[in-house]
Amino acid sequence: MFFLMICKHHDRPETAALRDELRPQHRDWVASGGGGLAVVLTGSAIWDDAGQGTGNFGILQADNEARARAFAEGDPFFSGGVVQSITLTRLADTFRADRITPLTGG
Repeated sequence: MFFLMICKHHDRPETAALRDELRPQHRDWVASGGGGLAVVLTGSAIWDDAGQGTGNFGILQADNEARARAFAEGDPFFSGGVVQSITLTRLADTFRADRITPLTGG
């Protein structure tokens, strides 16, 4: 199954510094697919019109929504207090994942 994951970050003065601090661990988490919970096909930061980070998104492949949510909630951005909310939306079974080179190593 494929999921669109949208993570909204907290709108607090300290969030940018915390995000910078946790970014290496976040990238390691993404590269490992959360220790195999999901395959991360693509993702990026989400910015506002001023170029300030407001969140991040990813397209995930996971066996089910529970594993996709475990991946999202295991991310250091979430456990470290950067992420305010997570939305997971299942994509159609006809989603053309073959057009994306996965970010997850393996």
